[in-house]
Amino acid sequence: MSLTLAQRAQGALIGAYVGDALALGPHWYYDLDALRRDYGAWIDGYTAPRPDRYHAGLRAGQSGQAGFILDLLNGSLDACRGYDEADFCRRMDEDFFPLLDGTPLNGPGGYTSQSIRETWRLRVGRGLPWGRVAGLADTTEAAERT
Repeated sequence: MSLTLAQRAQGALIGAYVGDALALGPHWYYDLDALRRDYGAWIDGYTAPRPDRYHAGLRAGQSGQAGFILDLLNGSLDACRGYDEADFCRRMDEDFFPLLDGTPLNGPGGYTSQSIRETWRLRVGRGLPWGRVAGLADTTEAAERT
């Protein structure tokens, strides 16, 4: 069966939301023994973050910050009937950045990654235009900031 572009896009969006929610509890474990101690050998459902970890206070299945940004993008796509860079960037400026303070353990989802903090610093702190806030990261955060 061949999927249409719209079906593939819908699947990608659903996958992004599900992946964000699934990762909420076990996010950013660098010690696999600690991860297994806290969540077991296999994670097969939504999990709540531990009180002493990233995203503490959120419930299993909630979105992290990536889900919040994805909501802004989807709202823009819907309102504009396609991608409109100016509209999406306006939503980031008006609906997202005011919720940040430049520190990691802050903002929607309970944690703000380095890449987003850097974008906030350049955009809000220095007033640079959107075309001048890209980063030099060579990790997955490069895609996040794009």
